[in-house]
Amino acid sequence: MAMSIHDSRPILVFFVAVAACFGAVMGSFLNCAAWRIVRGESFTKGHSRCPACGHTLGALELVPVLSWVIQKGRCKSCGHKISVRYPLTELGFALVAALCLLRFDLTVLCLRNYVFLCCLFLLTLTDLEDMTIPDGCHIVSLLAWLAALPFLFTGWRDVAMSLASALIFGGGLLAVSLVMDKVLGRDSLGGGDIKLFAVVGLYLGMIGTLFALMLACVLGLAIHALIKRGEEKREFPFGPSIALSAAVMLLYGAPLIEWYRGLLM
Repeated sequence: MAMSIHDSRPILVFFVAVAACFGAVMGSFLNCAAWRIVRGESFTKGHSRCPACGHTLGALELVPVLSWVIQKGRCKSCGHKISVRYPLTELGFALVAALCLLRFDLTVLCLRNYVFLCCLFLLTLTDLEDMTIPDGCHIVSLLAWLAALPFLFTGWRDVAMSLASALIFGGGLLAVSLVMDKVLGRDSLGGGDIKLFAVVGLYLGMIGTLFALMLACVLGLAIHALIKRGEEKREFPFGPSIALSAAVMLLYGAPLIEWYRGLLM
C-alpha cells in the first residue's frame, strides 16, 4: 500500500512542515524569476543580488522570511529598503505548497499540480508588475501535464475531454476577444490570458474550467470596482484573477461543484 501523509498525525505534521519550508524557498525563487523576467534578465544564471546596490546576497541573507525580518526589511550592504513583496510571496507560496500536499497527498498528481501552481504563481507576479504572461509558463504547464499523463491515464475519453476543453475555452475566448476588439475599438483580452485559459482547460476539464471562468470574471469585476473607487485610475491585469480562480478550482473544485449542484436540487 502506498504511503499517505494521513497515516498518522506526526507524519502529517512532518510532511506539511517540509512542504511549507520548500514552498517558501520556491516562492523566493519564483519572485526572483519574475523580477528578472520583467526586466529581460535570465533567472537561470547569476546569484541573487540587491536590486539597489548590486550586492551579492550571502546564504544567511537568502533564508525565506527570516532574513527579511532579521535585517528589518533592509539591505545588509547599502541599507536600501527591501519590499515587503519578498516575505509575502515566500509565505504565500509556502501556504500554496502545503495546501497542494494536503489535497493530493504523495502522488504524481500532486507533483504535476505543484508545477502548474508554480507557473500560476509566477505569471501572477509578472502580470501584476508588467502586464505580461510569459509563454514559458504555458509551455512548462503543458510539459508537466504530458509528463504525468502516462501515470494518471484513465482512458482516452478523459484525455479527449481535456484536449477539447483546452480547444473550446482557448478558441472560444479568442473568438469572443476578436469580436469585442472590433466593438470596443481596443484590446479586450490579452493573448496571454487566452492561452492561459487553454492550459487551464487541460488541467480542470470542461466543468472545472467553466467554473474557473465564472470565478475569474467575478474577481476581475470586484478588483476593477475597487480600483475605480480609488484615486489611482489604471488598468489591472486579468491574469491574476484567472490564476487564482484556476488554483481554487484545482485544489477545491470537486467540493465546490458539488456544493453548487446541491443548491440547484
